[in-house]
Amino acid sequence: MFRSPLFLKYLLPGFVFQSIVIGGGYGTGRELVEFFLTDGPAAGYYGIVVSTIIWSIVLAIAFELARLQKSYDYRSFINKLLGKAWIGYEIVYVSGMILVVSVLGSAAGVLAADVFGIPSIVGIIIMIIIVGVLVFYGTSLIEKVLSVWSFALYAVYLVLIIVALNLFGGAIGEHISSSSQGANGWLSGARYAAYNVGIMPAMLFATRYIESRKEALISGSIAGILAMLPGVMIYTAMLGQYPEILSASIPADFLLGQMNSPVLRLVFQIVLFGTLIETGIGLIHGFNERVNGVYVEKGKTMPRVLRFGIAIFILVLAIFLAEAIGIVDLIASGYGALTWGYWLVFVLPVLTIGLWRIVKARN
Repeated sequence: MFRSPLFLKYLLPGFVFQSIVIGGGYGTGRELVEFFLTDGPAAGYYGIVVSTIIWSIVLAIAFELARLQKSYDYRSFINKLLGKAWIGYEIVYVSGMILVVSVLGSAAGVLAADVFGIPSIVGIIIMIIIVGVLVFYGTSLIEKVLSVWSFALYAVYLVLIIVALNLFGGAIGEHISSSSQGANGWLSGARYAAYNVGIMPAMLFATRYIESRKEALISGSIAGILAMLPGVMIYTAMLGQYPEILSASIPADFLLGQMNSPVLRLVFQIVLFGTLIETGIGLIHGFNERVNGVYVEKGKTMPRVLRFGIAIFILVLAIFLAEAIGIVDLIASGYGALTWGYWLVFVLPVLTIGLWRIVKARN
């Protein structure tokens, strides 16, 4: 199944994009609170729809541009898109990668301590080891791991929303119907979309199976929906604990605590811990592929030990940042600046320069 053409062309890119988005996008639930739920339950849905549309459009254009340019790592893709201005994206991406991995490390430590009863540093070390090993073995293994874990994730999130609707369905419906639409919903959606889709070039290695414009456009459109689907599920489930959930460091864990289901909580937290690792793998592997592009240009092969070394260095640096600042402050203060940076150096160029090149190539 995982090697069938239909899966590789239409589903693999979406699963890999979802994997690099979820850890920093909505795995803990804290990101959904900051970007959507603070505007109100109903306005949050509006923002989610806006984000999904932006994701699908940008991904469809970017997948086709990558196919036309034969650029499957972010260095070559951005170089061809921005020319001499590529350094702007490099600065934003590296800053964003460290910030997001910091959030992942902080969340991994909190999960280890609160859920599994082990010191937070142990959870962080486990995350570092797993990410380092998978990055060491490279693209083929990473694609398989991210795909398999995505299926597990969708299954657990589906169970979560079913249980939440059964327990809190009345409260969820009441919060949605009684809240205002909110004027900031579309703006929150645009901000959320940008900081997530801005890291898309890190997963271009998963688009190399796409062979035609039709495949690229369909695959990109599907990817946006696949990536947001689990987010919609957990957002809806969290409404059952609104507004108390607004102040929770890890809202997903707070929600599960209120469900009084130890088995579901344990399974979800295992899956959540895996999503943190997924995003770390995707971002760091994307950076390694950028470095590998330099080796390829010189007719050389990037040493695996260097891949491992870069992964460990990034993870350790990010963990120190996480321990110093904390997950709530990281998301609240860092993601805002990152959002506008990605709009400037990635989203707008793709929607203008990228679309123009695709139309020009067709003509």
